[in-house]
Amino acid sequence: MSDLALGLVGIPLVLILIFLRIPIGIAMFGVGIVGTWLVTGSFNPLLGQFKNLTYSTYASYSLSVVPLFLLMGQFATLGGLSAGLFNAAAAWLGHKKGGVAMAAIGASAGFGAICGSSLATAATMGQVALPELKKYGYSGALATGAVAAGGTLGILIPPSIILVIFAVLTEQNIAKLFMGAFAPGVLAAIGYIIVIAIYVRVQPDSGGVRERMPYGQRFRELFRTWPVLAIFILVIGGIYAGIFTPTEAAAIGAAGTFVIALSARSLDRKAIVQACLATASSTAMIFLIVLGAAALNSFLALSQVPQVMAAWVGEQGFNPWLVMILVLIFYLVMGCVMDSLSMILLTVPIIYPMMTVLDFGLTPDEFGIWFGIIVLIVVEVGLITPPVGMNLFIIHSMSPGTRLSETYRGVLPFVVSDIVRTAILVAFPPITLWLVWMLY
Repeated sequence: MSDLALGLVGIPLVLILIFLRIPIGIAMFGVGIVGTWLVTGSFNPLLGQFKNLTYSTYASYSLSVVPLFLLMGQFATLGGLSAGLFNAAAAWLGHKKGGVAMAAIGASAGFGAICGSSLATAATMGQVALPELKKYGYSGALATGAVAAGGTLGILIPPSIILVIFAVLTEQNIAKLFMGAFAPGVLAAIGYIIVIAIYVRVQPDSGGVRERMPYGQRFRELFRTWPVLAIFILVIGGIYAGIFTPTEAAAIGAAGTFVIALSARSLDRKAIVQACLATASSTAMIFLIVLGAAALNSFLALSQVPQVMAAWVGEQGFNPWLVMILVLIFYLVMGCVMDSLSMILLTVPIIYPMMTVLDFGLTPDEFGIWFGIIVLIVVEVGLITPPVGMNLFIIHSMSPGTRLSETYRGVLPFVVSDIVRTAILVAFPPITLWLVWMLY
């Protein structure tokens, strides 16, 4: 069997192992190591890879952002920032039809600005928003669907851990990717709010309203969200002002959320230890997958799969937009059965070189940012797409009175909103790039 054939066999083999419930990191690492041995025909290169692969993978300075942003999210959760955001949003929107669900979306967007994880955003906002939604008579479908969809804003609105991984894989600028994600993230929140407004008019019994609050109380609730705004300005503003690198900003953000949680008297020794252990556990899981992806990518590079596929696509003269649509459909389908991080690490090293040979009228840097955001959005859709949408399972587990079929039904309008938004961003790249152009 030729080296190229080995590489082509390796990709579906990884998918088969994943579907057999082998952990994704171990599946990629095993196929990568065995594939490298078969391609080289010797143990010496394999031993050299064992010696160098781990160090070269984890020596990436950019990866140090991951545990820091995870720790920032942990402290933000312990500090009660999610509750403050939801209360402020509900104070301004709760008296409108569907307003409490809209408040859950707005609070998720705000929390996503200080937490780079979709699952953490969904779980945290679920604890805060679901009891209120049930209190005011929201159907199980709309309540769980809205909170699950709102959770996806955690990986789109910067900072985003998935964008950091994409930047490492494609050698993109993390700060530019963060800025490129900002407008699509705001567009996502607006789209979800429009969906709720339509939903409660089509099904009037699906949601109630809160009592209207006086403006004095509204502004008091809004003022209580100042810690979130301060952390966001400190982290994101510091990056774009050139004061901090993304890693330094993540460290400062983690320290800032720690101080806020400490001042709120929601931290004790046990809570701090739990936050650190949760961060370490999540970081270990992510880094194991990153290591497995590095081993697999090394094998694929030796077998020449990415290079051959990129050359083949370039020679065929395909319409670039048709290829883009097919790639996005592939990600959408894969998102139904795989988690977002696994998809990015498994597919980007193969698909990205293939896409760079096509002409979309953008410079290489512009294309990298635009394509990264589009892929992130489609991966985000996978988090709320049955049957394996991780956000759906998290929120459903927090709402025991709601059937899983109701959650599936409730999230479908939000999936439609995501597909429409993706189409708009694909058709009009300046929506993603204008802020990057303005600042850089």
